[in-house]
Amino acid sequence: MKDIWTVKYKPKKMDDIAGNEISISTLKRILQSRNLPHLILQGPVNSGKSSTAFALANELYGEHYESNLTYFNASDFFDQGKRYLVRDRRFARIIGTQDPKKIRTSVLSIFKDIINEYASMRPIDSDYKIIFIDCAQSLDTSSQQALRRIMEKYTSTCRFILSTAQPSKLIQPLRSRGLRLFFTYVSRDELINYIQPIAENEGIQFTDEGLEALCYYSRGNIARALITTQMACIQSKNKDTEITSQDVYESILDNIPEENNIRELYNAAIKKDIDTARKIIDNLLIENGFSGYEILEHLYDVVVDSNEPDLKVAKMVKRISDTDFYMGDAANPRIQLEYLIADLY
Repeated sequence: MKDIWTVKYKPKKMDDIAGNEISISTLKRILQSRNLPHLILQGPVNSGKSSTAFALANELYGEHYESNLTYFNASDFFDQGKRYLVRDRRFARIIGTQDPKKIRTSVLSIFKDIINEYASMRPIDSDYKIIFIDCAQSLDTSSQQALRRIMEKYTSTCRFILSTAQPSKLIQPLRSRGLRLFFTYVSRDELINYIQPIAENEGIQFTDEGLEALCYYSRGNIARALITTQMACIQSKNKDTEITSQDVYESILDNIPEENNIRELYNAAIKKDIDTARKIIDNLLIENGFSGYEILEHLYDVVVDSNEPDLKVAKMVKRISDTDFYMGDAANPRIQLEYLIADLY
């Protein structure tokens, strides 16, 4: 129980990945040709984009996997900035200091230098290497323009994989440089087929009600299902035998420490108290680090569990689903959330 199950059961091969059959089958055909283009993987958080990128590199390079794959998280560069750069040992030689206050160049300049250096080094045991940039929506316009030129310049030595939950934040010239593959959450049956072997391997099993509760809460999000299962297993009074619906619900409460904030957001929407709603949205996005999609998912739960008439609940659920759709191409989730709250009830 010491290992985090999302890490312990991370897919090693393409066949281990659940769901997203069209994108996965496309990547399998590309693997057979050994001619990998630049890729842009887009879809909601925890839909399997990063797992797919790592599994792809593992199958492509085998035992040389670690030497031919370089991983960067764009949010580390541009959200944390120089504080992150001095903590990553890979950048020590380029930066030349461990004190962020002594870094005289901009984060953008450092980013370009780092990507240029890694992309320009030809691999010894492969035709090309892979640079995987996660959370690519955190790249600003200048860094995207620089990345576009680097992708063009070093095609012979390097392939780029970009992962994003907000493809609209990528400039069109960058989007046009890669094959775009779409990811989404898995179906109920796919989730069950993925979770049950893991539960058996851990020596536990679900009651029918427990499995139904897990599926209802996870809604196809495998990472959420794994975390919830592990927490339920830890808390279960009968954790050597069965996971009940009560165990699942208790673990859910532990995983949503800001549930009261979501309910306050819902109440503000009902009362048309837009100023209060905007403050709560800011707190959820900035202070608590929730994504726009996560806020929508929790708001959906609150709406469904409300005592409003069925017709009113259906109207609010439709508004939430519309916002979920628009958020996929939105540059700022805050704007979409505020628009939703203004016309939710």
